[in-house]
Amino acid sequence: PVVVRAKIREIFMPALSSTMTEGKIVSWAAAEGDRVAKGDAVVVVESDKADMDVETFYDGIVAVVLVPAGESAPVGAPIALLAESEEDVALAVAQAQALSSGQPQQEAPALSDAAASPPPPAAPVAAAPAPVAAGTKGVATPQAKKLAKQHRVDLAKVTGTGQFGRITPADVEAAAGIQPKPKVAPTPAAAAPVAAASSVRAVPQAAVLPPVPGATVVPFTAMQAAVSKNMVESLSVPAFRVGYPILTDKLDALYEKVKPKGVTMTVLLAKAAAMALAQHPVVNASCRDGTSFTYNSSINIAVAVSIDGGLITPVLEQADKVRTSDLCL
Repeated sequence: PVVVRAKIREIFMPALSSTMTEGKIVSWAAAEGDRVAKGDAVVVVESDKADMDVETFYDGIVAVVLVPAGESAPVGAPIALLAESEEDVALAVAQAQALSSGQPQQEAPALSDAAASPPPPAAPVAAAPAPVAAGTKGVATPQAKKLAKQHRVDLAKVTGTGQFGRITPADVEAAAGIQPKPKVAPTPAAAAPVAAASSVRAVPQAAVLPPVPGATVVPFTAMQAAVSKNMVESLSVPAFRVGYPILTDKLDALYEKVKPKGVTMTVLLAKAAAMALAQHPVVNASCRDGTSFTYNSSINIAVAVSIDGGLITPVLEQADKVRTSDLCL
């Protein structure tokens, strides 16, 4: 049998958090031409949470850096090419040029005793990239892996039709026999109220201000951009506040008792809020369609934490059931 091994591998932009959609390259720990081993940290990526080292899953040579330091790339996009040997570096460079020009990626040559046939003449119109042959284990997107787990689909038997043969959610749904939902175009009469409602709920865009003479413009970091995006989106959600005076003598006494164990007042307040939501589940419910309530089965408390250069909101899951001492870990 002919053994096929990938000579060129891609290093993808990883999803370092559940809310991350793109990452920014802070620095490359490995330069072009450096040989790396599986598990080596090759790049530092700035996500919407923090800066993290990204390791490589393969041995090889960093042939081409596709996204240099200081630039951003969406999650799942290739950021570098890894060559198996020095002889494959030139092939990786040609592949990088094809990626930059938008041409379809060529398949890596198979390692066999048969002589390589000459490449066919170039067609006037570039052909679409062929999907990965079924029976091979292709690279799947995170959403595709989630759907495959839900519908019990073996990804090794799915034919990838995405870019570079990547398995997409549509591929998994097709393998599971799920028919795609047809898109129904709204009638003009129905579209008018929707458009009017959208205009009412739309957040007014800030006017473009003229530049300030002598000022220095500093772009957002990935974390600051995520904070700004979430704050702007929160303006479209109606908010109301209810205040009620209470005596905190017992709370203060409890705090003095558990303070030596490392329990903070913030943790006590989060625990108290979770217990209150357990007694009043309607406060923890949401109205999604305008006709019904959705009661959440879990109580998760997000705590805003200010850090140097940004803001993060760690979530205390099942805060009503977890012990107070465990919330501090």
